[in-house]
Amino acid sequence: MLILASASPRRLELLRQIGVEPDLVVPADFDETALKGELPRDHAGRLAAAKAASVAADHPDAHILGADTVVACGRRILGKAETAIEARGFLTLLSGRRHRVFGGVCLIAPDGRSISRIIQTAVTFKRLSEEEIDGYLAHGEWRGKAGAYAIQGRAAVFVRQLGGSYSNVVGLPLYETMAMLRGMGATAE
Repeated sequence: MLILASASPRRLELLRQIGVEPDLVVPADFDETALKGELPRDHAGRLAAAKAASVAADHPDAHILGADTVVACGRRILGKAETAIEARGFLTLLSGRRHRVFGGVCLIAPDGRSISRIIQTAVTFKRLSEEEIDGYLAHGEWRGKAGAYAIQGRAAVFVRQLGGSYSNVVGLPLYETMAMLRGMGATAE
C-alpha cells in the first residue's frame, strides 16, 4: 500500500503522470513554519520527513511518501503567499533574478526503513513589468503556491532559464521519486 502524505493536487497529478496511483492520500497537518535560522534546503527536507513520519504513525503497514517544495531567494524562504500584496512582493523579488526551488522527498517503508532526497532546481525569471505582475495576480494562480507562482501555468512565460528538474518546481521531482519508490519496493514495476 502506498500513501501520499500531501494535500497538493499537483503532487497527485505528477504521480499519476508516471503511472503511480497512491492507495490513499492523507494530508499531514502540522505547522510548516521555518525554524529560526533554518536554511531553505534543510526546511524542505525537514518538512518532507515530518509529513511522512506523521502519517506513518497511523499507517505502519504502508509505504508513506512525504514531500515539500520550498522556493528560496538567497537564504529567504518564499512560502505560499497569503495575500495579493505578499504575492506581488514575492514576484517583484524574483523579477530578473535567479532563485532556487528545493524539493524534499521522504519515503518510509512498512519495515521502518526510510530514504530522503533534496533536489535543487535553479529558475531564472525575466524582468517582470508591473503590467505582467498585475495580470498574473488578477488570475489568482498565485494562491496556494510556494513563491506565489505556478511554473506549469501562466508563469511559464516568466521563466528565462531552468537548470534541473522541471517537475521539482511543479511539486515533485519525478525521476528521484520513482527511483526511491522502486528501490524500496513500493511499486509493482
